[in-house]
Amino acid sequence: MSSDVTELYRKYRPSRFSEVIGQSEVVSTLSELGRRNALPHCLLFSGPSGVGKTSLIRILKNKLHCGDRDYVELNGAEARGIDVVRDIQATLHFRPIDGECRIWAIDEAHRLTADAQSALLKLLEDTPSHVYFFLATTEPQKLLETIRTRCTEFVLRPLSRNDLKTIVKRVLDREQRSLSEDVIEKIAEVSSGSARKALVLLHSVIGFDDEQQQLDAIQKSEMKHQAIELARLLFRPSTTWADLARIIVDIPPDEAESVRWLVLSYSVSVALKNPNLAERAVQVIDWFRDDWLSCKHAGLVQACWELTNAK
Repeated sequence: MSSDVTELYRKYRPSRFSEVIGQSEVVSTLSELGRRNALPHCLLFSGPSGVGKTSLIRILKNKLHCGDRDYVELNGAEARGIDVVRDIQATLHFRPIDGECRIWAIDEAHRLTADAQSALLKLLEDTPSHVYFFLATTEPQKLLETIRTRCTEFVLRPLSRNDLKTIVKRVLDREQRSLSEDVIEKIAEVSSGSARKALVLLHSVIGFDDEQQQLDAIQKSEMKHQAIELARLLFRPSTTWADLARIIVDIPPDEAESVRWLVLSYSVSVALKNPNLAERAVQVIDWFRDDWLSCKHAGLVQACWELTNAK
């Protein structure tokens, strides 16, 4: 019984604290605060992607008896301007519609503009008793220091390999499937501490019966993930060479050519679909398209370095 990629990790997203694996200290503290009815109204969840930040926020939503119409999730990478905060301010004091409180959950909060963060700070400083703000970020250092000090911060850590194997085995049991220990170990090895990535990789192998096919599928999925992450970084003005090198160092030389072509494909798609990023996309395409077949991994390093340091 296979599932859609997004369905698999959503289907098995923890819905209770007892189901959360690998964040025992955070879960214990949140549980105790809830038991004492002392949960702060401004929480900041920081940590890498896929380690449980959104899951914990949604569990708290249910614990606080917040109705669906009183719960708003925003992505700071998309809704990032001051108008978003002004919209929140305009309805902040309205009473809950179908629950006991209102919650605004802001993912990738560090992507909010400076003006938006300043405006949000004012809301965090005087939050009504029926309102909670839950912020999530992979880069807390990019938030205003005053926002971080106003919130109670919970730092989530990458999951251990044993934690990831536990999650994979639990999902396999529920899906009534089985994999060899070697394949499960490989999934845990390449998932970089991310439960979400482990379940995406699990989906990529769950339909194969042959172990070598399963291992090949993991490699292919990992390569695609690396290419997408590399491409996204190339479109961020704040990206440094260290950010790119962290990904490139894990790309096997034999896979570098395929990764480069995936970056090209991503850039072509961006150029066609997003006029605001078209100039940057064309620049990436220009750097990545020439003499690739002869330079392979070295060419990937050179192109990324030159792009990062282009004047």
